[in-house]
Amino acid sequence: MTSASTLKAIRLTHHFLGIFVAPAVLFFAFTGFLQMFSLHETTRGSSYVPPAIFVKLAGIHKKAALPQPKPPAPPKADKPDAPKPDKPAAAPAPTVKQSFHWPLKLFFGLVAIGLFTSTLTGLYMAWKYTRNKALVAAVFVAGAIIPLLCLPF
Repeated sequence: MTSASTLKAIRLTHHFLGIFVAPAVLFFAFTGFLQMFSLHETTRGSSYVPPAIFVKLAGIHKKAALPQPKPPAPPKADKPDAPKPDKPAAAPAPTVKQSFHWPLKLFFGLVAIGLFTSTLTGLYMAWKYTRNKALVAAVFVAGAIIPLLCLPF
């Protein structure tokens, strides 16, 4: 049987780990929602242009780095007598049945909203029902600042 002191240690560990990872959970829930509905990219045939912040956040979510602008392609120096390499045929893109695509997107969109909301309510309870609000704030700020310091610029 587990002693009361062990249960208290487990509860405090859960409490402070939850506060520490909460900024990342909020970030990933939000950016995952954006990506689920392709709000971070332009799709073929659409006039939608995503806000630059959505593109940057998606880059951090997907590659743990800010997207870098692509360098301009060097000018081609075609020689008339130089042989041209054969281009390999592009593989056909896989097809996705759209009729079954949207229900899953909506479900995962609701999961992202639920995760975001649940994390916010957990943070509220951690703040409201603690005696040491400064420690809760410090752990939360550390969970937000440490990833920013690790972000390559």
